[in-house]
Amino acid sequence: MASSVANLPRKHKKIPPAEWQVRVDLAACYRLVAHHGMTDGVLTHISARVPGTKDHFLINPYGLLFDEITASSLVKIDLDGNVLDDTEYEVNQAGFVIHGAIHSARHDVDCVLHTHTVAGMAVSAQADGLLPLTQSSMRFYKRIAYHDFEGIALDLDERSRLIADLGDKYAMILRNHGLLVAGRTVAEAWSLIFSLEKSCQSQLAFQASGAKLHPVSPATCEHTAQQMWRSNEPGGKLAWPAYLRLLDKLDPSYKT
Repeated sequence: MASSVANLPRKHKKIPPAEWQVRVDLAACYRLVAHHGMTDGVLTHISARVPGTKDHFLINPYGLLFDEITASSLVKIDLDGNVLDDTEYEVNQAGFVIHGAIHSARHDVDCVLHTHTVAGMAVSAQADGLLPLTQSSMRFYKRIAYHDFEGIALDLDERSRLIADLGDKYAMILRNHGLLVAGRTVAEAWSLIFSLEKSCQSQLAFQASGAKLHPVSPATCEHTAQQMWRSNEPGGKLAWPAYLRLLDKLDPSYKT
């Protein structure tokens, strides 16, 4: 299997404009995750629903690093993991098990993002999970789901439990595993994971400090969460163009 990004096929002219835009946004999200140090080699995944479909989504070609992903290299698969593209690449089974489950059940969700960061894994192993210590973490106050660890996500029968645990929420901690967010757009998924990752990092920093906790009342936590979810910015609409400008300055090849 070829590994050079320079040799990847250019599909732009063969792909409908709406799908191409999602490909560009998804490739950008991969690059942002890499830029912010949230990767785990070639593992973990970000997926996006193909516009106009309920059962087709785009995911990373297995074997490429996140900073190598381009719009044309993304692989189109169905909910059973069947590759629908003319591509030389394969996909990671754990990717389609987790992502296919959520895409099949949550038609309001168009992008699913999963990470194995040090901070995310550390908080996922804590019995109390994510604590409402900061403004960032209060975004998820009573709005984050938990799914118990069952081993590597290769078994299809785990899908029903994963879906049930996520429910109608947009963020989930996979116990002893990592973080997962489900966005209504790629921009929202990036906004969610950026905020959730920062929340986990802040929690670990506080716990390591040994300082006394300054408590925030449950009423204030709930008020803050409502404020954040009512705002336009949690959806990432304002920040997303700025992130794309950043990527254009760093390496615009994600758009190819």
